[in-house]
Amino acid sequence: MADKKLLKAVDGASVPDGLREAPKTIYEAAESGSQLDQLIALRRRIAATLDADTTLARDLASLSKRMMEVSKEIEQLQAQEAERAKDAEVKDGNISTIWNSEAI
Repeated sequence: MADKKLLKAVDGASVPDGLREAPKTIYEAAESGSQLDQLIALRRRIAATLDADTTLARDLASLSKRMMEVSKEIEQLQAQEAERAKDAEVKDGNISTIWNSEAI
């Protein structure tokens, strides 16, 4: 019980990163978001352009390639953030991330 996490009150402005709403546009992401937010907004825009009937056939290959590149960058940043979060939990004394029930 000594390692029990304590809850704290927060105001509406301080929302944890994982719970805040992602920016809707690339502009919003560039103005107020992280690099990950920008990449997610860019991927969303590229996907919309790829699905649009007005997109020229000559543009499909380059857009598809760029979307794959952006998706890989997003995966890398998310993996880095997950690793940082895991390291932070272990450093704070919470060993729940390294618990292995099979070790018993």
